[in-house]
This record gives sequence, structure tokens and C-alpha cells, in this order.
Amino acid sequence: MLDTCQLLASLRVLDVGGAASDGVGRLLADLGADVLKIEPSGGSVARQALPSVDGVSVPFALDNANKRCAVLDGADAADCVRFFELVAGADVVVDSGRPSGAEAFGTSCADLADRFDHLVTLLVTDFGATGPYSSWVATDAVLYAMSTALSRSGPTLGRPVLPPSGIASATAAVQATWAVLVAYQHRLRYGRGDYIDFSRFEAVVQSLDPPFGSEGQAAVGHKASHQLWRGRPRNQQIYPTLPCRDGHVRLCLLSARQWRGMRAWLGEPEQFSDPKFETIAARYSASKDLNALIAAAFADQTMDDLVAEGQARGVPIAAVLTPADALRSEHFRAVGALTTTSLTTTGSALSVPTGPFVVDGEHAGLRWPAPQLASHCAEWSSDRPEPADAGPVAGTSRPFDGLRIIDLGVIVAGGELGRLFADLGADVIKVESAAYPDGLRQTPAGQPMSRSWALTHRNERSLGLDLRHSDGAAIFRRLVATSDALFANFKPGTLASLGFSHDELRALNPRLVVAESSAFGEGGPWSTRMGYGPLVRATTGVSGLWTDPHAGDTDATASGFYATGFYDATTIFPDHVAAKITAIAALAALIARESESTAARVHIPQAEVAVNQLAAAYVTDDARGRGLALSADDALHTVLPCAGDDEWCAVSVTSTAVRGVLATVLGVHELPADGAGLREALSVWTSVRDKAEVTRVLQEAGVPAGPMYRAPEVLADPQLRSRALYTEMVHPLFDVPMPTETNPAPFRRIPDADLRPAPLPGEQTRQICRDVLGMADDEIDGLIATEVLFSSVEMADTRSTS
Repeated sequence: MLDTCQLLASLRVLDVGGAASDGVGRLLADLGADVLKIEPSGGSVARQALPSVDGVSVPFALDNANKRCAVLDGADAADCVRFFELVAGADVVVDSGRPSGAEAFGTSCADLADRFDHLVTLLVTDFGATGPYSSWVATDAVLYAMSTALSRSGPTLGRPVLPPSGIASATAAVQATWAVLVAYQHRLRYGRGDYIDFSRFEAVVQSLDPPFGSEGQAAVGHKASHQLWRGRPRNQQIYPTLPCRDGHVRLCLLSARQWRGMRAWLGEPEQFSDPKFETIAARYSASKDLNALIAAAFADQTMDDLVAEGQARGVPIAAVLTPADALRSEHFRAVGALTTTSLTTTGSALSVPTGPFVVDGEHAGLRWPAPQLASHCAEWSSDRPEPADAGPVAGTSRPFDGLRIIDLGVIVAGGELGRLFADLGADVIKVESAAYPDGLRQTPAGQPMSRSWALTHRNERSLGLDLRHSDGAAIFRRLVATSDALFANFKPGTLASLGFSHDELRALNPRLVVAESSAFGEGGPWSTRMGYGPLVRATTGVSGLWTDPHAGDTDATASGFYATGFYDATTIFPDHVAAKITAIAALAALIARESESTAARVHIPQAEVAVNQLAAAYVTDDARGRGLALSADDALHTVLPCAGDDEWCAVSVTSTAVRGVLATVLGVHELPADGAGLREALSVWTSVRDKAEVTRVLQEAGVPAGPMYRAPEVLADPQLRSRALYTEMVHPLFDVPMPTETNPAPFRRIPDADLRPAPLPGEQTRQICRDVLGMADDEIDGLIATEVLFSSVEMADTRSTS
């Protein structure tokens, strides 16, 4: 059993929702919140959700772990009184669905927020409580289609491939948890709660693989800022997956140094000797020939040998493992990423992902699976510590006003983290190196700033500083002493090698929250490996799940695990959701800090984020391997052709009743029983209809369906427009405004994000040194002259003089 994490020990959460919101309470409970789940006398419908093992719902057991479960009957007067007593004592109410759990007691989240001024209430629905799609229903497949993730998954031509089921729902739960904690922090500052009308659709658009936001380094390198490409995946081989003797490996060559290591490994081939191949764009243009050369060199070697050789040469490479291989890995066992437990008190033992949070070196996650129905009394624990009030900053209104954060994060996962706090009022100081610029700074020739940088680093300030210089380190120590948090996502050990171990940081500032993420975590056999999103997906089994199970109308596992190819090359998963999970942990640590003498250190391994996003699939796979009684989910989620050029929609057949409705819509007595036949029958009907018409007709009939969007179509979506998900951001370096998100969720009391332009490298160096560190101008001048500091103003002047 794990030691109980206490970061959110002062938080009381009343959970009256269902499957769509269960994951929110789980994340809060992992961090120490007292989460009391209220179910009707017959139990939550989610207890019957498939897949199940030994008759126990896997998703319910996982998403309701670490909670207490009590029963209240909305038809019983005494139970209604008790319900409102619990609400009065709660800090947060989490609800979902139509009808929602609160409706059984004659109320709603909006009403509760009105009646109890201190309360944060969250209502989770598929598309939000307002807008033209408010009555629509969604599955993961529908969310993938409408969020643009589907348009970047699959072959360049032909049917798109659905990402693994589970990622969209888990992503929405993470975004909702972030929104709840932000509103709670706002309440601690200003005394009043909030009501959050939360849309899973909007959450997946914002947090899975955003069409407008941070992008991977490779995408930035060859895409002009104004382009919104409509086509299908064109760069599957930019992170190639190549066959070898006993499986497959994946490469992720980004830097010039990594390419030089690869070229030496290949024996310095003459055809790739030109220095231009040190750029991503040149290698991408020659990817067909280059990948063929690498594949020939790898064909007779094993995965283990290739990974070992690549690591020795500084070449980012990973074996493509199956989910079962990942669960059996020495690494996950060594670091405590898996917990052996049963889904019931008498059930068989299974390997279950522990959870993504590591706090002060210990996993904060699964302690017990979901309790049986009515296992606890409907009352709050009596030993809750009183929440500490940070107090408002005069004349401000955002939850993080007055906080100063040092941001060392890079590329997507690191960059996104800082923005989340900057948007909500924190003074985020991005520390930049002239020698090692952030990958998101990479731009096409002649373009001063990438679109990704502009969207990711809005509202921040940039300090140009050489941490490797002794004088630069001294300045950094002064900055640490005056800050509230430090964010980084370097390879483990990097901060310590610079002279900033955790002990050193704590000595400088005991109240400094340190929030880090890395590919595989701080310890374990894989911790020293170079890690990027594509390699994390390969190693954890996600790439293996991101295949086409309908190729040839046969199951992928039946025809050989690697028979159908891999289609996750153009996604950024899990970078964005890892940033949100890191933000949740960091905010929990900031909340806990107010009542503690020292602050916590949190670390988020991105590999464990990926595994926990698909926890139900991994647990089911483990149960299957152990020969346990397994009831699989037989719902059909499929992608169907629509009228037009390469137009598609996603449709989910989730029950016998939905199958009957579809038969009525198609005007037939019954539909084929087998999956292939059903897809063919539906395709005949959809292929002659516009995807918007298909979606409208099916949604009006209660069938989950959604059109496959590309990025431009998201901006025109009526639901997103009605709920003002996006606004236009002006940056002086760009000719046209850029669409950007307004906030993490629609709040009543928290203003939309400011839109201050993202900085040039070192743009605010002088300002920060003067205002934050109290340095005189002549001291700053001397440090700029010796290149300890740098400023975009001086850099521009130097270039113009030259």
C-alpha cells in the first residue's frame, strides 16, 4: 500500500456524477482529497460498464479508486436533507450526465453554486449545457473525429484510423480536474466558488492534440505560420517505425547532434553527407531513401541490441512493445508504476497502473479500488485540516496573481505548463539559453517566430541567461530565492548537474514548489534514455494499440500484432495531457504549501501518463493473459465515408437499442450482425450524404456520431463558436491574428486569459533584472557584454551593425 498523499487533504469533494466525471474525483483523491461518491440505492449505472473482470467493471473500479462510496435515495426526504448537509460541508461538487446525479435531489450544479457561495460545482457533459449540440451524445470515437485527432491518424490515403479508445475520455477528465482546482484556488484567494459548465468536446479539442496551440518541433520546422493544412497525414515517416529481427523500433531524430550519431551508425553514407541533412526539413524531404537505408541496417538486429546501440550513440530510439510487454517490463515494476491488486476484496490479483503523480519521490496513486456499494456512511471525515487561505493580491482577480514562476520547460510538455499558469495571472519568467534554444523557437527561414511559440508562450516574460556560467548561476539563485515555483522537463539529473539539486533549491527557498516531468521518470532502468513523445508511445505499448483493427476485416491481434502498421506518428500525445497533469500536481503543491513550512516536489513521468490514460485497456489485457473471466465491450466504433473528397464521419453502435435506431434510420428491418457487414451497410448510407447531414440525422435519433474535422473546420463549428472557445490573438510579428483558446473552461468568476504577445528571446531581460532582482543598469550592461545575460534588443542591434 502507498503512503497517502496529503497535498489536497483539506479538500472535500462530493461526487454525484457518473462515468463521464468519475475520473475527476479519482485524480483529486490520488492527491489526498476526501472524495465521497454518492450513488442511488441500485448503484451507479457505471458499475455495469464493460469491460468487466470477474463481473466487476474495470473502468468503474479504476476511476473510483481511493474514494468512499455511500448511498442516498433522492426519493427519501431524510436522504435529501442529508444530501444538502453534505453539500454545505463540501468544497467541490462533481456531477455529470443527463439526468445528472444532482437532479435526483431536485437540484443542479448551477443551483448549488447559487445557494452555496463557497462551493465550486462542475457539471460534465459531452458538449456542454448550452449551444446547438447540447443534447448530442459522444463517445471517444466521436471526440476523436470532431477534435481533428482522427484527421491526423491513419494512412495518407484511405480510411482514417481511430486512436485507442479511452484516451479522449481520460484527457477530458484531466482538463476538468485542472478547471476544478483552478476554481478552488480562486475561492481560496477571493472567498467565492464557481460553476463550471464543462464540455468534454471542448476539453479534447484543447488538450489531446490541439489544432491551435503547441506543436511538435518537427512540425514547426517546416510549416509556415499562416498555413492551416487540410490534407491527411503526410509525415508518418518523420518518426519512422522500422522492422527488425524480433519486432519493430522507432526513431525520433530531431537535433543535428542526433543526426550525426545516426549518420556515423550508418557508416557515413556519401548520399547523406551534405550538411543540409542536419535540418529536419531536409531529412523529411529525403525520408523515403533515408528510412530505407536505416531499415536495411536494422533488419537483422534485435530490438534490445538496437536500443542499446542507439542510446550509446546518442540516437533517440525505442522498441515498439506490446501493452503486455510494457506491463511486464522491469522498469515499470522497479519504479512502482504498477500496483498488484484485485478489483474487489475477493477477486483475482491484477497489474494495475498506480497513477501518474510522483510526489517527493513517492507515487501518489492507487490505494484501494472502488469500494462496493454502500461501503461507507454518508458523512465527511472529521479530521480534515482547515484549508489555508493564500489571500488575494490587491486590485487583482485571477487565481495566480502574485505568484512568480521560473519556467525552464521546453518544447510542448514544458512550454504548455508555463502558459497554463501565465494565462491565469502568474508572472512566468521563461529562462532561455542562447546556446540551447527551445525547440519551439525553430522556424522557417525569414520568419522571426514560430506560430507554436506565439501560442504557447503568450503572457510570459523571457530572461536570457547562461546557467552554465558561474555568474549566471548566481543570478539564477537570486531568482529562485524570490519565486514560488520552478518548472522543468529536462532529462533527469540535468538540474543537479547545473548545481541545482533539489536539496540546493530547497536550501535557497524552502517554499519553492518544484514541478518536473520527463519521459520515463527520475529512476528505474529507462530513466536515462532520451525520450520524446513518439518513443514514449512505442515503449509503453500505445503505438501498438494505435493500429487499424479493421484492416482486412480481421482483428489485429488475431493476424499478428504488427500486421496492420502504426498510425500514431503525427500526434503529439501524451505531451499536452502530461503538461495538464503536471499543472494539477503543481497547483496541489502550491495549495498545500500555504499550511506547510516547506513545499513539495512533484515529478510526472510521461510514460506513466500514457499508460494511465489507457489503464482500462492495460488491465483488461492483463486479465486476458491470466485467463480470468472477462466480458469485453462489444460496442462498434467505426469511421465511415461521406460525400465529398476524403470526407468521413465516426459512428458508435453502443447497444442493441442503438442498432435498432440505426435500422430505422436506414429504412431496413434489421442490420447485419457482424461488424464488417454492419460497417458496409452504414457506409452505403453515409457515402452519399454530407458528413454534417449524417451527424445531424444520427444525433437527432440519439446515435453517437460526429464529422471528421480538420483544423479550419474547428473554427467554424457552431457549438464551439456559440461557447466562444476561441478568440483572436494579435502578435506584432504576425500579419494576421491567430486563433487561440480563451480559458480552460467556462468560469463564472475567472476572467478570460490575457493575450500579451509571446516574447522574443531575452526580450524582458533588462526589465526582470531591474524589477525582480534589483540590479543596476551598469551591472546588467556588463553581464550582457560577457554573454552571461542576453537580450533580444542587443542581439538585434548587433546583427544590424554587422
